[in-house]
Amino acid sequence: MRADDRARGGHRGRTPALRPHPDRRRAGPAAAVTAPGPGPGPGRAHRFRSARRVPAALTALVVLGVAALFLYDLAAVRSGRPAMGWRGDLAHWLETATPADLSVQLTGGALAVVGAVLLLLALTPGLRRILTMRPPGQGPAVHAGLGRKDAAQVLRDRAMEVPGVRSVRVRMGRSHVGVRATSHFRELDDVRADLDAVLAVGIEELGLAHPPRARVRVRR
Repeated sequence: MRADDRARGGHRGRTPALRPHPDRRRAGPAAAVTAPGPGPGPGRAHRFRSARRVPAALTALVVLGVAALFLYDLAAVRSGRPAMGWRGDLAHWLETATPADLSVQLTGGALAVVGAVLLLLALTPGLRRILTMRPPGQGPAVHAGLGRKDAAQVLRDRAMEVPGVRSVRVRMGRSHVGVRATSHFRELDDVRADLDAVLAVGIEELGLAHPPRARVRVRR
């Protein structure tokens, strides 16, 4: 019996544990990676866009409900039935109301706000919690992203390796990284200098399309 057969026989009934590669433990998980295919070419990196399913569904339901209500009332009138009372009141209000009326101004302002919100949702990418990574210089186009929490965890692990650092809090943004460290020995200036160097290397190794700047604060 070979050694590998004996090993399988000894661990029968249990799922063998897989040890992650050392480099994989340090790199941190990627938040979103698309399969190779059409996407941003080399040298370009676009942000991830949100599907906006909830706003789109709510808008579609409102439009569908209003259209169905008007269509039902129109069909009722065509079939000889009287129109609904609310439609007559609405027609009378539209005939008599003027732009100077407060109700008209409030209604117009509410509709303008709703339209501005819908335009903002349609034009902005969204998904701010995912940071876009640099595309590869060659090969198929890959659109990859790294979550903010994952990137912050990677930088925190790097900062904890600096001698004299007792605890670290990292707040990851799109343009800046806020790092607050507590030191229990060494000079604060030396700890800050080491943190600046370590974080600069860590941010570069994240491979982000727009590397943020680190703001380091060290206290005793």
